[in-house]
Amino acid sequence: MESSITLPVFQDGLPLYEQLYRHLVGEIRQGRPAPGGRMPSKRQLCALLGVSMSTVETAYSLLTAEGYLVSHPRSGYVVADLLPLTPDPAADVPPPPPAPPKWKFDCSTSAVDTSLFPFSSWARITKEAVYENPDLLQRGHPQGDLPFRAALADLLGQYRGVHCAPEQVVVGAGVEYLLSTLLQLLPGHNAVALEDPGYPTAYAAVARNGRRAVPIPVDAWGMDPEALEKSGAALAYVTPSHQFPSGVTMPVGRRIRLLSWAYGGPERYLIEDDYDSEFRYASRPIPAMQGLDRVGRVVYLGTFSRSIAPSIRVAYLILPPALLERYRKVFSHTACTVSRFEQEALRRFLVQGLYGRHLRRVGSLYRRKCAAFTQALAAIPGVKLSGQGAGLHFLLTLPRLSEPELVERAAAVSVRVHPLSRYCHAAPPVPATVVLGYAGLTQQELEGAAAALAGAWT
Repeated sequence: MESSITLPVFQDGLPLYEQLYRHLVGEIRQGRPAPGGRMPSKRQLCALLGVSMSTVETAYSLLTAEGYLVSHPRSGYVVADLLPLTPDPAADVPPPPPAPPKWKFDCSTSAVDTSLFPFSSWARITKEAVYENPDLLQRGHPQGDLPFRAALADLLGQYRGVHCAPEQVVVGAGVEYLLSTLLQLLPGHNAVALEDPGYPTAYAAVARNGRRAVPIPVDAWGMDPEALEKSGAALAYVTPSHQFPSGVTMPVGRRIRLLSWAYGGPERYLIEDDYDSEFRYASRPIPAMQGLDRVGRVVYLGTFSRSIAPSIRVAYLILPPALLERYRKVFSHTACTVSRFEQEALRRFLVQGLYGRHLRRVGSLYRRKCAAFTQALAAIPGVKLSGQGAGLHFLLTLPRLSEPELVERAAAVSVRVHPLSRYCHAAPPVPATVVLGYAGLTQQELEGAAAALAGAWT
C-alpha cells in the first residue's frame, strides 16, 4: 500500500508542507492508497523526501482535519473510506462570453454622470461613519437602521410628498431585491399587471418569483385603468412620475382612477416606482401618488442609483401598515442587505444637506445636456421627440426609416440606441422609434453622437 504513493517534486513558491498536502490529496482522490490503506510513517516520509518532521506533521494534520486520513494510535495513518469522485464533463467551466462591442457613443438609459459626484464629502462622511460608530459592526435591524430610515422618511416627505413613518421604511440592496421581497409578502397574487411598454427589470423580477406578468397598455396618461380592471390582476406596477420608456407623466385624474381600482378589492395594491422623479426640467417635481393614498394600497419604491450613482445599491420600500405587519412576521429574523456603514454614510449625506446640493448641481447639468442633445437631434429632417421634459432619457421617432434601420444605421457609426420594441410585450411599439439616454455622455460626446446620427439617418 505504502509503495503505491508517488513522491512529489517540490518547487519554489508555496511552503513545502502545502505542496506535500496538495500532492497527497491528489493521490488519495485517485485511489493511491485505496480506502483503508496505510500511509507511510512520518519518519519514513521525512527520509524519502528529505524534509523536516514539522513539514510532514503539518501536512498530515491538515489531511486528518479534513477527513482524508484517520490517525490510529501506535498504528499510524490510514486512508479514510471516501466515495470516489467521478469527473463530470458537464461540470467544466464554460468559456467566457464574448466581450460586448465597444461603442464610441453609448446612449444608455441606465448610465449617470459622475463628474459632479462629491468625492471629498463622501470620503469624509464615510470616514466619520467608520471611526465614530464602532457599534455599526454589530447586527442591525432587518428593515435598516432607524436613524437612516428616519432621515429617509423626512426626505421623502419634503421632496416627494410621501406620507410615512420611519417604521414603514424597508431598506434593501437594489430594486430587484425589494421587488422579490414584496412578492413574497403577496403569495396569492399570481398575476401582476405591468406597464406595456415597460421596465424590463420588473418583468424579470415577476418571472423569477414564479408569477405571471400581465402587460397593460400605456396611453398618453399612463397605465390604462380599464385594461387593468379587465386583466384580473390584483397587483399593478406603475411608474407615474416618468413612465419608462415612454416618458409619460401620469396626471392626477389617472392616478385617482388607479387608486379607485386598488380600493375596489380587499387585496389590491399598486407598486409606485419613483425611479428618477428627481429630474424634471419643465416644472417642479410632481408629488408621489403615495401621498394621495389614504387607505394603504400604495407601496412606494425608490432608489439612489439614479440620483447618486448606480453603484450605490441602496433602495427602499414604504410599506402600508397591513404589509408591514406581514413583513415583520416573515422577515423579522433576516439581516438587512445594505451595510450599516453605508447606511450611516448615506444618512449623513442626507441630513447635512449634501444630497440636496448634489441634486441641484447634477439636475442643472442634466437640463443642459438634455437641451443641447435634443436641439441637435431636432435639426434632423422629420425627427419627432417626446418625453424629454423629465428623467434621463427620451424617445426619438423618424417616420421615413423603420426601427431596424434606425438601430442598424446608428450602429454603423458606433452609436448605441435601443429600439422601443425591446420594451414592448403585447402592445405594438410606436413605429420607427428608438430610446435615447444621455446622462452617461459628456456634452462634447453628445454633440458627436448627434452629428453621427444626423449623418447616418439622412
